[in-house]
Amino acid sequence: MKLYMTPGSCTTGIHVLLEELDLAFEAYIVNLPAGDHMKPEYRAINPKSSIPTLVRDDGSALTEFQAIAWWLARSYPRANLLPGDADGEARVIEAMDYVVGTLHGQGFARIFTTDTFTPNAADHEAVKARGREIVAQGFAIMDATLTGKEYVAGSFSIADAALFYVEFWADKLGIELPWNCRAHYQRMLARPVVRRVLREEGYH
Repeated sequence: MKLYMTPGSCTTGIHVLLEELDLAFEAYIVNLPAGDHMKPEYRAINPKSSIPTLVRDDGSALTEFQAIAWWLARSYPRANLLPGDADGEARVIEAMDYVVGTLHGQGFARIFTTDTFTPNAADHEAVKARGREIVAQGFAIMDATLTGKEYVAGSFSIADAALFYVEFWADKLGIELPWNCRAHYQRMLARPVVRRVLREEGYH
């Protein structure tokens, strides 16, 4: 398999899952600032020009964090990356979709890619401020979800890989995490696979 990724991005979560499953794959770096995602050769693989992209052994490309994570969990069920019951699985997908769609897509996106939300530079600070509000609200909701649990579903699941990458962003930006999220982040950092992934991506 081939993972098209950018170190320190949402693809870090997929990188963690691939390593947790001990799967052999090739990593291809997509340099977003350089516009690699817009180049014809990459768009031929993923016409959305987004990351991550996972090219599977049959040559087919799978995109979107949630789809890749779910496929990995269902393809390798012995790793128990999804609960075995329908309600448990739905709760994992619910949390993962909220993290990717809201914390990342609405909150952090306003902070990292402000100019995509407004062409007016005078509005940039307001857009970033709104992004931080969305992030704070999102972490408060995830903090409540984690009450009394070590991981989102009780045990490690694909939702934790998603929550980890936004916690990582918060840490790098100096955004304070609420108590349960902070404990979850520290728990994730203590996992040998996560430590290895961060080293491989250039974070020490």
